[in-house]
Amino acid sequence: MNNELLKTKIDERTGIEYHLEGDYYIPNIVAPKQEKVILNKYGRIRLKYLKEHKKADYAIMLMDGTLNTHLKELQETADNRVQQIINELKEKSNLTEDMKNTEMLYWIGTMNSIKAQAEEIVFSELIYV
Repeated sequence: MNNELLKTKIDERTGIEYHLEGDYYIPNIVAPKQEKVILNKYGRIRLKYLKEHKKADYAIMLMDGTLNTHLKELQETADNRVQQIINELKEKSNLTEDMKNTEMLYWIGTMNSIKAQAEEIVFSELIYV
């Protein structure tokens, strides 16, 4: 019984339980379970940004179990925002569906440019913040 008491210990100030490994007491801390999320382009870019540039925020969200929820919400918001910006820019550029058939290369080039603009806006508004 005495031997068992020495193997585990609870810090009275923090309430954290420790176990003995060799000569050191190691805290019994386990990250909470997180929901599985399939990340799209924006979720992966945000995750990489957090890991490389916002290490404290990444660690806090990981330990709190809010990282996957954050990434899921961000990628949904980014998808919606990109679509909204594309639609707005498409209206301003006077692109029509008829141009797909008559002026295909112009239509494709303009749409690629519009999509790139929309993604740059979303990166600066949502991803790299």
